[in-house]
Amino acid sequence: MSWIEALILGIIQGLTEFLPVSSSGHLEIGSVLLNAQSSDNLLFAVVVHLATALATIAVFKNDILILLKDILKFQWNESTQFAFKIVLSMIPVFVVGVFFKDQIEALFVGNLTLVGSMLLITGALLLFAHYKKDGAKSVGFVGAIVIGLAQAFAVLPGISRSGSTIATALILGVERSKAARFSFLMVLIPILGASLLELKDYAENTTAHSIDAMSLIIGFIAAFIAGFIACKWMITIVRKGKLTFFAVYCFIIGTIAIIAG
Repeated sequence: MSWIEALILGIIQGLTEFLPVSSSGHLEIGSVLLNAQSSDNLLFAVVVHLATALATIAVFKNDILILLKDILKFQWNESTQFAFKIVLSMIPVFVVGVFFKDQIEALFVGNLTLVGSMLLITGALLLFAHYKKDGAKSVGFVGAIVIGLAQAFAVLPGISRSGSTIATALILGVERSKAARFSFLMVLIPILGASLLELKDYAENTTAHSIDAMSLIIGFIAAFIAGFIACKWMITIVRKGKLTFFAVYCFIIGTIAIIAG
């Protein structure tokens, strides 16, 4: 993977991680179009996902500081309950990551037909959520698990993580801004954990990877900057209920990917 390819793919990841159009699906499409497919696609995906996770921390830094401050009080307060819900939401993706890691890696092989089909599902989910009556409640404990299941399903390239989790929260009747906040914060620990493990493996076996460190760094920086901008933009989009535009986009790109595949 060249530096320019890493730059383009990093920008794609940063923008599409927060916009409900599937970052993994676009990374696969971009890799195919740029002919940048390699056995290290998963490593690059993990690195740029780490960048967008850090972008999330930058955007929600005040919320995170308040949560940490309240949690350290060791009381069953609102922040502690929110943190517990985050932990509950992590269980499904943890199970998938531990027991189906090899099967997941096998999906990242430039299968445009799979990506296109999953993008159509993402579009349908966004469309359904758009026409659901606006709710006014917070994420409950059961709701956290259900949203976590949506996140686990989003390991498939073409299923948008933010799209599926936000749409699921809206369908459950969660207020729009709270749905976006929970969706973006729930992914931090899983992404950071997976990224650190993958980077540790890369550092210990650099000769086993064909992608160079500079490409990873360029992709990381591009994804962080693009992700920071996209995260702020997406919060506004969810509040205004403009998800139909992305549903149509997923339908178009998904159809093109299926035809190309």
